[in-house]
Amino acid sequence: MAVTKIRKISSWTLLLSAVISIAVFVVFAVGGDDELYKNELWNPHYTGLLLNWIYILFGITIAALVVFALMQFATQFKHDTKGALLGLGVLVLFAVMLIVTHSLGSSDLLPIINADSGKHNVPFWLKITDMWIFSIYILTALTIAAVLWSSVKRIFNK
Repeated sequence: MAVTKIRKISSWTLLLSAVISIAVFVVFAVGGDDELYKNELWNPHYTGLLLNWIYILFGITIAALVVFALMQFATQFKHDTKGALLGLGVLVLFAVMLIVTHSLGSSDLLPIINADSGKHNVPFWLKITDMWIFSIYILTALTIAAVLWSSVKRIFNK
């Protein structure tokens, strides 16, 4: 019963978000562009709509992640305290990784290409960008190491 209900809810949620995403993308792609930039570069009218929809999806994803992680921690803490604390430890290590990669980020200003890019050429955004880039490198390396480790472990366990 519960699995069927969860499957229905997740299927309808996926379908609804996919339909809205496709509609927003179609409006973005065929909605025309700003006449000021004709023959220079493509500046669609509905860029803001697309970005706002992406922000909404990102916010819902983060909220669901936090809510479900807390629910899983509370449920698992009752039955398997060690496993729950291990999961919490992973989140703490992730936060530490973000802090370390943020501190490694450079705050040196970039040469400004145009006036519009100058508003984002500040130490805060430069360090945030470096933090995400370094974090992606670390997480990619950890993923590759985990795949290799599991393959090697499976070979030696046979």
